[in-house]
Amino acid sequence: MILKYAFLAFVFWLLYKLVFDFIVPVYQSTKHVRRQMGDIQEHLRRQYQQQEQAQRQAAQAQQQHTAPKKADKGDYLDFEEIK
Repeated sequence: MILKYAFLAFVFWLLYKLVFDFIVPVYQSTKHVRRQMGDIQEHLRRQYQQQEQAQRQAAQAQQQHTAPKKADKGDYLDFEEIK
């Protein structure tokens, strides 16, 4: 009878140690790493959008400052009739 209670106490102690010394810390660290990865992805997304916006603004400014190009009619070749 006492061995049965001792064995059950030992099993519950092992389960307690497993849950609070292994499972809970792994869960918390996984949650922390996922949050950090999300923050990094969000930062990179914002940085990418800022770069695209800067490139669009630079392209628009360049188009406004450059004179409109004349239509290129290609190279002109003199035509000589061969007899």
